[in-house]
Amino acid sequence: MIFGVSGIVGRNLAEHLSAAGGWKILGVSRHDHKDLKIKGAKFLTCDLQNAEASRKVLKKAKDATHLFFCTWARQPSETENCRVNGAMFRNAVEGTAAAASLRHVTLVTGLKHYLGSFDSYASHTLDTPFTEEMARLPGENFYYTQEDILFELAEKNGFTWSVARPHTIIGFAPGNAMNLGTSIAAYATICRETGRPFVFPGSPQAYNGLVDMTDARILAEHLAWEATSKKAADKAFNVVNGDVFRWRRLWVSIADYFGVEPAPYPGKPSPLAAQMAEAAPDWARIVKKHGLQPNKLEQIAPWWHADADLGRTQECLTDMSRSRELGFDGYIRTWHSVRDLFDRLRAERIVP
Repeated sequence: MIFGVSGIVGRNLAEHLSAAGGWKILGVSRHDHKDLKIKGAKFLTCDLQNAEASRKVLKKAKDATHLFFCTWARQPSETENCRVNGAMFRNAVEGTAAAASLRHVTLVTGLKHYLGSFDSYASHTLDTPFTEEMARLPGENFYYTQEDILFELAEKNGFTWSVARPHTIIGFAPGNAMNLGTSIAAYATICRETGRPFVFPGSPQAYNGLVDMTDARILAEHLAWEATSKKAADKAFNVVNGDVFRWRRLWVSIADYFGVEPAPYPGKPSPLAAQMAEAAPDWARIVKKHGLQPNKLEQIAPWWHADADLGRTQECLTDMSRSRELGFDGYIRTWHSVRDLFDRLRAERIVP
């Protein structure tokens, strides 16, 4: 069972399990996604915010043994994030557990576990690299709410559990609410086609400091390993590519890929939400000129997320020693993650 199968994590996980063989896949999303064509997978639509409706739909999951929860719904405050996303996770697990004999449940969260919620994001004194043993931060955090529900239901129903904490995820999933790679591709394309300067939009700390990322394919590989390795049972894991980089170097490689000149860094943030506020007509012209898929700019480029990710003023690095010591050795160079995504966006006619 993959909840959030249309998103950047769920889609790549379904593709990985399908390619690996030996899995029957049931993908769950709130809306029907006709573009999802994954060999051997079946799909359900389910509104997880409705407990009764969820339970009725999830009666069809009688064969489920492994559950992967890879979705969330952004709310206006962290109190509401905790309430809504906690309820969605509970409805998914309880509904499936009522119909099937679950062996393992995997919850995908992220580095807000260490950085804090949207309401207090990166406002705490941080000590890097982040390790899974670090204490929770004070204050509300819907990741903590979901973990507590996971621990409660695991004890009640007798399944093992794991938690994956990826960093910024790079992968193919147009329309995903948190999709930095596609946002950068759209930004570079607009700059090339309009003559806008291709300037790094984030903070000086993000531009110059060390950072890491998570390829959605590495995350998918890790999630499958978590769910099937006895050594990984009942543990949380950081999941990143395995290398580190600096945006000031990667930005040059991205500019070269799209055939645009990288602008000198101005020494301060230039948020994309402001830069691209009036860019929708430009994008519409680009789509028509190059015969691209008819996506609106806001569908593929969530500027708010790019600004939050690239605007951090603290170093953000994770430690993967726990995974390495327990036998997971997946690795990919981050530039290859980014390049492969751009290649697929072109192949799928998302960008020219």
